[in-house]
Amino acid sequence: MALILNIDTATNIGSVCLSKDGQVLQTLVNDQQQDHAATMTLFIQQLMQEHRVTPAQLDAIAVSAGPGSYTGLRVGVATAKGLCYAWEKPLIAISTLQQMTLGILSVANDENALYAPMLDARRMEVYTAVYTAQLDEILAPQALILTPEAYAAQLADKKVFFFGNGSDKWQQLMGQHAHATFLPYTLKAAHMVQLAEKAFEKGTFEDVAYFSPFYLKPFHSTMKK
Repeated sequence: MALILNIDTATNIGSVCLSKDGQVLQTLVNDQQQDHAATMTLFIQQLMQEHRVTPAQLDAIAVSAGPGSYTGLRVGVATAKGLCYAWEKPLIAISTLQQMTLGILSVANDENALYAPMLDARRMEVYTAVYTAQLDEILAPQALILTPEAYAAQLADKKVFFFGNGSDKWQQLMGQHAHATFLPYTLKAAHMVQLAEKAFEKGTFEDVAYFSPFYLKPFHSTMKK
């Protein structure tokens, strides 16, 4: 049973959530990716002031650790690690894909279906995985180049929910399929609360000094000539 500060900046929508004993107390959301570095600390300060929480009262800090936007992930992880150092709190890392799946389960709670979170990785590539409703891993997290045959094994005999900001281009490529359902989804820090609480109970913490985001593929930047 813990009081946890949850931070998510894995996409263009960033958010901070304060949770107690696995329940959401409040979430603040920013939809301007270029402002994540500035707004996250302000959100944290606002949440803690409104709920009269001091750093000493926090039990842990959880962060959505990827995959996702390179810039966004760096901002979130750097913020979380900095607070862990300053406040001497344990760091909890949450898979963004599992976080997404837990969030969509509140909308499409089909115990027999599969769940495929999809984050845009540019061009025809997505960060994805496939989970059961119990978050058992069917397809390991990966950077997947979409083809018409992608997810064929999962779609053969199971209903699959596709969601996330990478699902639109897959829907256009695949077209209609009897076993495919596409759902709207917005990533929020509130969706990581249950996962963070379980990690805290198990004592699953990261090494603050050496932890880095789960990028899934190398970072490449282009430079102007």
